[in-house]
Amino acid sequence: MKTLLLLCTLVTGAYAHHSMTGFDRAKTITLAGTIKQFKWANPHSWIEIEVPNDKGEPVIWNLEMTAPGILARAGWKSTMLKPGDKVTISAHPLVSGEVGGQFVSVTLADGQVFTERGPQAAPGAAKQ
Repeated sequence: MKTLLLLCTLVTGAYAHHSMTGFDRAKTITLAGTIKQFKWANPHSWIEIEVPNDKGEPVIWNLEMTAPGILARAGWKSTMLKPGDKVTISAHPLVSGEVGGQFVSVTLADGQVFTERGPQAAPGAAKQ
């Protein structure tokens, strides 16, 4: 009975987590816009960013991140991105071509760059 229960638990956990094949990890896009919402939630955090399209009309991009526990260990805080913040985000787009993707990095207005592994040196910054 214990074995059956353990097997059911493992299968349910594996089934609940989805594949990353929906993201085109061979491509990286850059989105400059305004944070609409930062969702600090399990199993994945999310960033909603409003980006103007070619006509200047706002388009909401949803970008999937890793779990909040991993982000917290990397130095992120749930209050780090606030609605109205101007940022530049790098992401792997959806394979389908629809609006959305997988988060790679964010550059804050003050030039700080964060990935899911924490703060990174800004491009061109001198190493100490």
